[in-house]
Amino acid sequence: MPHAAVPQPGPAVGAPAHGLRSPGPQLALIALTQVLALAVWFSASAVLPVLRRDWDLGTGGAVALTVAVQLGFVVGALASATTGLADRVRPERLFATGAGAAAGCTLAVAVLADGPGVAVLLRFATGAGLALVYPIGMKLMASWFGARGRGLALGVLVGALTLGSLLPQLLVGVLGDSWRTVLVAAAGCGAVAGLLALAALRTGPHLSVGARPRAAQALDGFRAARPRLVNLAYLGHMWELYALWAWASAWLTASRAVHDPGLDAAGIALLALVAFGVCGAAGCLLGGWAAGRVGRAPVATVAVATSGVCCLLSPWAWSWPTGLLAVFVCVWGASVIADSAMFSTLLSEVSDRRWVGTALTVQTATGFLLTTVTISALPYLAEAVTWRWALVLLAAGPVLSVAALARFRRLGAAAG
Repeated sequence: MPHAAVPQPGPAVGAPAHGLRSPGPQLALIALTQVLALAVWFSASAVLPVLRRDWDLGTGGAVALTVAVQLGFVVGALASATTGLADRVRPERLFATGAGAAAGCTLAVAVLADGPGVAVLLRFATGAGLALVYPIGMKLMASWFGARGRGLALGVLVGALTLGSLLPQLLVGVLGDSWRTVLVAAAGCGAVAGLLALAALRTGPHLSVGARPRAAQALDGFRAARPRLVNLAYLGHMWELYALWAWASAWLTASRAVHDPGLDAAGIALLALVAFGVCGAAGCLLGGWAAGRVGRAPVATVAVATSGVCCLLSPWAWSWPTGLLAVFVCVWGASVIADSAMFSTLLSEVSDRRWVGTALTVQTATGFLLTTVTISALPYLAEAVTWRWALVLLAAGPVLSVAALARFRRLGAAAG
């Protein structure tokens, strides 16, 4: 997942906060605005089956529409980090700007696009706008919570990102196959998020400003052993996560077309939402709770190993009855995201504290660049071997993560 540099808690200032200007209500508002704003992320992916028909869209066009958002996010995140934008503009205003820009670009796709050319450019701009949403939400969260409450708050925000990213599946389930209507609804969610951010979000007493990223420190996370192992584990996680989110509906659709033709597109969309959205959010909260009691690295290992096993079992789950398949994808949806917040926290703990912002920015950028590989490769692989076998490719990521985390834990034990 995208990880913003989480500022170190500063001293509390001012009078105690009450009402909406207190940690609990602010966390709820940040989570709500993120769910709404991130509805635009996979909005085009959710309607790809219809776009393929209406635009005579081939595999290359479908991949471009999905990957463009990822690349836009990388460029936007790097631009924000390297210019210090997040430290010069009030976070709630920056959040509102990003949400509004992403919503506007999504609306423009619905109103103006009649083919992939303009749509791909607008989807790239959508990703750039979203780079001002999730990372800034993290900054706002960190301003309200000190070290003791930050772990659970981080789990809540990753859960909100999960729900928001999969919200377009609900829109498809409710609104049907009118892709313009779905995109307009997603854009409306983003616009509401921007207005809520301006009206209700506020910074808390722990807001602090970290050192600006420096190019000289960009590779530090891959030089020292423990940061390098955390980054390798994170890259394995990202190898699987976004490709699964992007193409799970295609996998489910192909599976049920053979084994349960009575399950329509709305039913498949709702199944994807529950499995990867609702269960994913629950996995984030459960993972955060367990990490506080058992430790981040052990819990991350269990989560990523579970999702890796699901990758390997996917060809056999493909033909299971719908009820059993639903249980399987719910387990997969919960485990694939449960470890996400732990990688940024682990990296912040083992990196040079002067350059944590740089380390997390590089981690985010490399992770999202890697997602473009598997997002692009899966549909072509499906054409060659069918969707039944395509998701096995994703297992390579969890294998790398488990190996890196095992080595990381051994080094930690040796260091005491």
